[in-house]
Formats: sequence, structure tokens, C-alpha cells
Amino acid sequence: MSAVYYTLGVVVFVVAILVSIGLHELGHMIPAKKFGGKVTQYFIGFGPTVWSRTRGETEYGIKAIPLGGYVKIVGMLPPTVDAVTGVADEVTYDEQGNQVVKVRKSNTGLFTQLISDARAAEWEHVKPGDADRLFYKMPWWKKVVVMAGGPSVNILIAFIIFLGVFATYGSRSLEPDAGRPVIDTVSACVIPYVEEGRACTKDDPPTPAVEAGLRPGDVITSFNGTEITSWEQFRALIRGNESGKAVIGYERDGQALVGRTSTTVQARPTSEKDFSLTQVGFLGVTPVAHVAITRGGPIYTLQQMGTMAKDTFEALGKLPVKVWGVARAIVGLQERSPDSPVSIVGGGRIAGETAAHQDFPIAEKLVFLLMLVAGFNFFIGMFNFVPLLPLDGGHIAGALWEALRRAAAKLRGRPDPGYVDVAKLLPIAYVVAVAMLIMGVVLIVGDLVVPLHIES
Repeated sequence: MSAVYYTLGVVVFVVAILVSIGLHELGHMIPAKKFGGKVTQYFIGFGPTVWSRTRGETEYGIKAIPLGGYVKIVGMLPPTVDAVTGVADEVTYDEQGNQVVKVRKSNTGLFTQLISDARAAEWEHVKPGDADRLFYKMPWWKKVVVMAGGPSVNILIAFIIFLGVFATYGSRSLEPDAGRPVIDTVSACVIPYVEEGRACTKDDPPTPAVEAGLRPGDVITSFNGTEITSWEQFRALIRGNESGKAVIGYERDGQALVGRTSTTVQARPTSEKDFSLTQVGFLGVTPVAHVAITRGGPIYTLQQMGTMAKDTFEALGKLPVKVWGVARAIVGLQERSPDSPVSIVGGGRIAGETAAHQDFPIAEKLVFLLMLVAGFNFFIGMFNFVPLLPLDGGHIAGALWEALRRAAAKLRGRPDPGYVDVAKLLPIAYVVAVAMLIMGVVLIVGDLVVPLHIES
């Protein structure tokens, strides 16, 4: 039965992500068509076409590799314009008098050739009568709406899911009871953080807490002469003590006792939000705690998403380093960090393990899966707003620069500088695309070779 639940969890997650991808592309396609643009293709996935149907001027379909999707909007790249005459490379007219622009290929360098080839490929889709429907000719604000539509849909999906969870189930966290910490559990042995959950072996040393004689129910009163008033204070003192001597005062059944030991140094998460490992002092106890539940509506959800956005921007800045860590873990040079990024393969695996977990109530499984889908959507949305081609944010940045440049020229009484030629940024786009491909492959391999698992 667990295999059935595992498969169900994977299928639900994958289908949810594919639906999200489809809605993302609709976020581009619908406004593009509303603004009169020509959309020739709408596909979910990449690679060989599995199924497609043409409706009107648009081909709709599904491809074999479900790792994304795309919408083909005609006229994304403008033709080359002569710097002196301001005339496009070559202009001809069809029998009806419609202007048709042809792009000459250039052989004056690698990057120039790449740009020229991209223009040529782009303009193969331009037909007579399309002159007024080309994307690059749209007003800048329409370009922003079209390109922002996709990632905005992902963020909207995340908001709807988060709102539903926060308003009903609530945001839940395990909080230590107020006042002096009461010991809930004492770890029998020192196990590396990345191996937590396994049983002790004869090679694992006892924890300092065991050596100090601590037991569940003991009330901590002091640490190295400092009076203890809260778990947070006690935890900070332990972490800062590194491998130093530790004199622990505690009460048991109303009797004041003292335990002596030395804390050991172990790699532990830097904080509750930052899971990167830091060498800190370790004792081996957990406090008596309770589940704190906070429920809220739209404002609370937006506040939470604001914090998530900040964390996401920080994570994007560390993404190359994190992926490098996954690559090192694949070849056995280090353990995989618990906060390392995962691909859709890893997300599906985590979804399957959650669905099959025997100790999780149905409600918690459902909430976890919903939050997993919402988290992926939020990250995809934020990632696509990064102002680099080929991401949506690169096109948005180009449209905003066009608006700024034209406004500045108008204020100075100078001629209209015309459209921003995003084709000139294609070399950067190719580098970014290759980097994204490499990171994607590393994460997929990592999720197969050194996968992350949910905590037991």
C-alpha cells in the first residue's frame, strides 16, 4: 500500500507542476493575443512532440520532456537597422503591398553570426500582413504585461495555495515552552546532522548530555555559572561553548543537581531558517515544546510571502554555490546539505515519501504537498523575474530600458532612439541558458544519486 501512496504522491506533484507550467505559458499567450500579437505555438515540455493540434494560427501541444514549456510569439527580435540610414537590412513588398522584412546573415564574428542566425530564424515566422503584429513593435508597457504574465501566474498560484493553508490549517511551528527549559529527550549518542534518524552504533560516542547525567524532565537552571531563563538562551550558550567544559545546573524532582561534561563540536544548521551547516557546540538535548498555530488572511499571507521573497533572493544569490555542493556530494567529496536545491525529480521524490509516510496524518500530508507545490511555483515565479535573458525578466528589463531611453530622448528634444535590440544580448542569454542547463542536470543527477529525504 505504501508503494501506491508513494506513486500517488509523485503523480499529484508532477501533474500539479505541469498544470502550473501550462498556466504560466497562458499568462504569456493570453495578453499577447489580446494585444494583437501573433502566437504560433503553445507547448508544455521540450523535445519530441507527443501530441499537438492547430487551432486558428496557433499550434497547441505536449512534448516528451516535462521540464518546462514555451509560447512562440512572432517578432521577438527586431531586424538589424543601419546606424546611418535607419533602414532595416532589406525591405521588400508582397503582391498586396504589405511590407516584408528580410534579414541578411553576417559572417563577421562568432557572436555576430549567432545573433544574425537568431534574427533569420525569428523572421522565418513572419508572414505578409504580420508587420503590425510583431512583438518588438508593441508599446513597452504591453511587452512588460506579456512577459510578466507568466511568472505572475506562478506567484498568484502560490498566493492562492498559501492563503488557503494559512486561513484554515494555519502556519505551525514547534516552540519551546516559556520559562526555564525542561528536557524532553536526551540523545544517546552523537550522530552527524546529515545522518539524523538512524540508530546509534557501537562506534558512535555518547552525547555530552548522557555524560552529564541529564534525563527527560530535568529543569535546566544554569550553564557555566549563568542563570538560565529560556531555551533560546541555553541553546546559544551551548553553541558558543564549542568543545569547552560545561557545568550544568538542573533540578530533578525538586532537588538541585549539577552535571559536568564538555560539549562537543558538530556541524549543525546555522539557524532555524538557514540550514547551511556551521561548526558549533553540541550537548544532545531537546526541550519540552508545543505546536504554535498562527492563522491569517490575505494580509498575513502577503507578509509571509514578503519574507519568502527575501529568502528566495538570498537563495538565488547562493544558487551556484549550492549546486556546486550537490556536485561534490554526487562524487562523494561531501555530504549533501539539507538545504540544497532540488529539481522536479527531487520534488516528486519528496512528495512520494510524504504521501507514503505512515506517521503523518492525512491532513498534514495534504498540507505538505500543497506547500511543496506552492513553494515550487513561488520560486519559479521569482526566478523568472531575474533580469537576464533568456528569462522573462530579461525581456522585461529590455522593455523598461526602451521606455526610459525614449522618455529621456523626448525630454531632451532628441529623435526617437527606436526599439531596444534585445538580440544584442543573445550571447549573454546563451551563457545563462548553458549555466541553467548544467545546474538542472546536476540537480537531477543529485536527486537520483544522493537524494534528500523527509525527516522521520
